[in-house]
Amino acid sequence: MASSPISISLLRDGEDARWDEFVRAAPEGTFFHLSGWKRVIERAFRHRTLYLMAERGGVVVGVLPLTQIKIPLLRNSLISNAFQPYGGPVAADAEARAALDAEALRIRDELGASYLEFRSIVPQRPDWARKQGVYATFRKPIHPEVAANLKAIPRKQRAMVRKGMANGLRSEVDDDVSRFYDVYATSVRNLGTPVFSKGVFLALKQEFGSSCDIVTILKGDEAVASVMNFYFRDEVLPYYGGGTEAARHLAGNDFMYWEVMRRACERGYRTFDFGRSKVGTGAFDFKRYWGFEPTPLVYEYHLKAGATVPNVSPLNPKFRAFVSMWRHLPLPIAKLLGPMVVRYLD
Repeated sequence: MASSPISISLLRDGEDARWDEFVRAAPEGTFFHLSGWKRVIERAFRHRTLYLMAERGGVVVGVLPLTQIKIPLLRNSLISNAFQPYGGPVAADAEARAALDAEALRIRDELGASYLEFRSIVPQRPDWARKQGVYATFRKPIHPEVAANLKAIPRKQRAMVRKGMANGLRSEVDDDVSRFYDVYATSVRNLGTPVFSKGVFLALKQEFGSSCDIVTILKGDEAVASVMNFYFRDEVLPYYGGGTEAARHLAGNDFMYWEVMRRACERGYRTFDFGRSKVGTGAFDFKRYWGFEPTPLVYEYHLKAGATVPNVSPLNPKFRAFVSMWRHLPLPIAKLLGPMVVRYLD
């Protein structure tokens, strides 16, 4: 089989199980490589996806999820994988990886995209342009005993978790996205960032089922913080989260992430993936306060002649006025306008 040629094809109907089986078994595979993101991105973000599958002798030896983000006259890019921290090819060997790279570059040229972007944890392509020192990811083992996890949190941060407990906060797992979306939209608006549509989160719940839940924190009957979590292999990934103004003095966010960790521990999960944050932000510092050490992410770019590495981050000084304006929008207006803007900001 090793001498058989590699064939590359687009993911076909009925092939999802083969794709996901390969991703789950591969050391490089992540939750964000699963085939379900194809339907979420197409349905909720309305972007074109091209999910490439490499086979050798009828056996899957590599996958590469690609998303095209195109704004006429402004932007045309091909990303693995858009709206997510990790991406790039997952391959069984160097030959399969090279074949996926080559096909992705061919598609980039065919689509007229300015660049091909792979969101890598470990850099693989020394001759490509890179963006590094911008994002880091945070991962840490979960102890099998709940009490050991609480003790492992640095003292000052542990005090914040206990403050949330003393304030009478409690957690519930939500079956729908309504309470979560109201809290999350408020939090994101307060940061000056456009929010995704409610349909994005409905699509995620529908697509990933039991591999996706929502933990909501309440003070009495009021939701003060909420987070959507993903589960992959032995990992829990609290991914979309936020809190209201009340959460700040109640230590609602601190208590929320503790509750996610506690619940995951009790269910047998052994890795806590705190996700990516931009270096120098409050979110970056918050995760370090929990005792997580950052792992730099390296985003690799193959640029079309004349193109430059993009910078669509809200931290870009060009967007400061926009961020300031967005923070002051009434929440209903932010919910209405946000989805029309944010689908292009990645």
